Amino acid sequence: MSTTTPRPELTDSLRTYHRKDVVIVYRTKERFGGLSNMASGFPLRVNGVSILTTEALYQACRFPLLPEVQREIIRQHSPMTAKMKSKPHRKNSRPDWDMVRYKVMRWCLRVKLAQHYEEFGALLLSTLDCSIVEQSRKDDYWGAIVSADEDKLIGQNVLGRLLMELREQFKSDVKGNLKSVSPVNIPSFLLLGKPIEAISSSRVSSEDGLSQSALF
Repeated sequence: MSTTTPRPELTDSLRTYHRKDVVIVYRTKERFGGLSNMASGFPLRVNGVSILTTEALYQACRFPLLPEVQREIIRQHSPMTAKMKSKPHRKNSRPDWDMVRYKVMRWCLRVKLAQHYEEFGALLLSTLDCSIVEQSRKDDYWGAIVSADEDKLIGQNVLGRLLMELREQFKSDVKGNLKSVSPVNIPSFLLLGKPIEAISSSRVSSEDGLSQSALF
């Protein structure tokens, strides 16, 4: 177990995690699957636009100057399809994407917590003080890859570390400050042609997540 959560931007070294000591995020239907960006049941609302998953929001943020690409990503009903829709356009990602993507991901997770404060907060707390590791088949930046002997996972695990960081913040959030989220302080932080505004804590229901009329 680990109680330290170094900020992802401070180190980019690969880390080794022992499977028996960590909380693994892999399939969305598993116990901790709700921590995944692919998890359904945590719809979001940004600038009045309903977005079904954190994954769709994150992918849309790649293309602040391409609102039609953002619209195509957000209107998908599957998080995997939203991710796939971004792939043909990735050469047109914002030029500083590799430098700011962890900041955008941190913000996306904050939005998820703000708009599902009790449910998502309880899920974070249920991991206790264990390291959270996103198991991946090939991505050792956001996650960690299973070793040959299958007892270890190796990777930077930036997503897991961001979740641990958020968990520690939530533990001490006695005043509910995490129920609101400021936009990321980067240039051109836009959604559908408009600057992304501060996010409120108003809960987004599943019905809201299924209604995407603001996109059309």
